[in-house]
Amino acid sequence: MSIPLFTGKTVLVMGLGRFGGGLDAAKFAHNRGAKVIITDLAKGEKLGDSLNQLKEFGDIEYHLGGHNKADFKEADIIIVNPAVSPDNEFLKFARRHNKFITAAVNIFFELSPAKIIAITGANGKSTTAALTAHLLENTSHKNVRLSGNIGNEPLLADIDKIAADDLVVLELSSFQTEQLAQIKKAPGVALLTNLTPNHLDRHGSFANYCAAKENIFKFQKLDENHPSISIFGADDKVGREWFEKYSIQQGRVCIRFSADDVTDEIRSNFTLPGRANLLNLAAAIAVAEVFGVTDEQIKASLPKFKPLPHRLEPVAEINGIRWYNDSIATTPASAIAALEAFDEPKIIIAGGYDKNLPFDELGETIAQTAKAAILIGTTAQKIASAIKNANRSNTKIEFADSLADAVDIAKCLAISGDIVLLSPACASYDMFDNFQQRSTEFVKLVHQISE
Repeated sequence: MSIPLFTGKTVLVMGLGRFGGGLDAAKFAHNRGAKVIITDLAKGEKLGDSLNQLKEFGDIEYHLGGHNKADFKEADIIIVNPAVSPDNEFLKFARRHNKFITAAVNIFFELSPAKIIAITGANGKSTTAALTAHLLENTSHKNVRLSGNIGNEPLLADIDKIAADDLVVLELSSFQTEQLAQIKKAPGVALLTNLTPNHLDRHGSFANYCAAKENIFKFQKLDENHPSISIFGADDKVGREWFEKYSIQQGRVCIRFSADDVTDEIRSNFTLPGRANLLNLAAAIAVAEVFGVTDEQIKASLPKFKPLPHRLEPVAEINGIRWYNDSIATTPASAIAALEAFDEPKIIIAGGYDKNLPFDELGETIAQTAKAAILIGTTAQKIASAIKNANRSNTKIEFADSLADAVDIAKCLAISGDIVLLSPACASYDMFDNFQQRSTEFVKLVHQISE
């Protein structure tokens, strides 16, 4: 499926998003000479920030507050936001009318001249991608770009500035890897951090979720002269299975990584807490070594690495109590990793939108490692049941009607030496627009404690 010319075509961008998920595609299509129409279920007042960023493109049309089949029938090209399910009724309608349907990530893979390094997984992919880009910047490559689901740079709007000898590090979500199957293309270097159940509300089953992720390996080119690189975690069940599956293929080099691979010298220069972050570092090192980065370069560059926001982010220490923001933790596995990052007594604030994920293992971990759990959102009762079902649990369980209530309860329960950890294990959509808004609210509430 090759990308058609955009000049003079009508391009429908499906899903602008309140936080700009379709901005890049809209700008790209406009700059390529297309007539651009943006359709979104949300009304204009909900899309203010995104719309403001398109003010300079005065001739873009906006059809907001719902979709209209006429737009899908009249469009030459439809660019779909990753958040839109492929079985959406309007996309089915467009397929019946033989419309060209694509996605920003697909256009990028078709047009980018650079070598692409793609990182996916259930947990740790953002930190791994950021670490990978950071380490690669210490090589002779004149330009390393970090983009994709992490959103540091636009995929498409600046594509004409990307050179053949650049490196592009992409964090890819399961929604994006699912879209890539349309064009049967994959990166030259692909890495899986780990796989645990996530987004089952979208994919329906863990098997379907894994299948979407596997596309970045399944469609890699097999060339014995220029082999594709496939990298898997040695401690992850799916990663081990895929390593065995793909390592027998000619034209592909398979690599495994483990937290135990990180030397003591390198560990001493790495400040992010917990074994999960050591796994992220080991994964990034595995990629960096493919491109010739040395241990000395890694040691020299790590102290300059700036941790990503919302991920085990220190917020404040108040009266000997340390508060951490891990709002990005939208799966039970990521919350478990956060709990295991600290040895001190912990109070966890968890709960949120229900993605139909199991909480059994999280409940067991909370029961074993936390002195208290303050539960919010639609999953509060499910998580409470999982904690109570643990064999032994002295963990105090509290319910809160809001994040503000949860912070107040934590403030009353915590004593000097404790850690209060917002690590929800769930998405935020039942109470917030996204995890960033949840994060901002938590940081504000904590800072108000010391005022």
